[in-house]
Amino acid sequence: MSSVRRLFSPRTAAAFCALGTSALLLTACAGTDTTRADVAAAAPTSPSAGTGMPSGASTGPSAASTGPSSSSSSLTEDQAQREKLVPKAKVTWDKAADMAVKEVSGGKLTQIELTSASDDESSSASPSGDASAESGSPSASSPAPAPSAGAPVWAAKVAAEDGTLHDVHIDAVTGKVFKSETDADQDADDKSEIADRLSKADQTAEQAAKAATDKAQGTVTGVELDENDDQKLMWSVDVVNTDNWNKTTVDVDAGSGDVLSQHVDRD
Repeated sequence: MSSVRRLFSPRTAAAFCALGTSALLLTACAGTDTTRADVAAAAPTSPSAGTGMPSGASTGPSAASTGPSSSSSSLTEDQAQREKLVPKAKVTWDKAADMAVKEVSGGKLTQIELTSASDDESSSASPSGDASAESGSPSASSPAPAPSAGAPVWAAKVAAEDGTLHDVHIDAVTGKVFKSETDADQDADDKSEIADRLSKADQTAEQAAKAATDKAQGTVTGVELDENDDQKLMWSVDVVNTDNWNKTTVDVDAGSGDVLSQHVDRD
């Protein structure tokens, strides 16, 4: 029995404890390395790590933002042209009409339309010699520079007292008159007809435009004194809806101011 009790001497016990402690330390260190490896493996490798952005979130432009809005691609050619011109026109139709009328002594507006400048607009700005010196606008003898091709332009026709028409073009961005010349295609009968129409038009273009926009909400892009199929004198007013770029043409009786008809152009 005494030999069995002395099997583990104090020195042997100390050595055994030292070996046990070393094993525990190795196990602990191995466990620490394993934990660090697990954390490293679980950490996100995306550039968004540490930025507050969710992993996988895009850091550049949205993939959907690759060009014009999707609605633009679904527009017709005419709608796309309206979308291009209308927002760029800083001068409203009535302001442009006032400028055009002042270019012709005793003139009255018969037509005005928002359009785009052509390549040869500059060469068409020739003197007419009948611009009003009191207008405050550039005269035809020294017109303002023509806008670049494609820029928005108000193309107006103004009649003198005898019915002679004058083409007056106004830059729809700057409000400057850059062209004013006599319409060379009229004969005596044409002039007489224009003068007669104007004498019978009790409603002004402004009144007709107001009646039209009461019926169709939007931006006025054209006004013209004309006759319908029933030979009734009317103001034909174009109104563009900037939500869908459709154009509504509203015909207003030039005598009574009543709305005769309206038609939506969705092309």
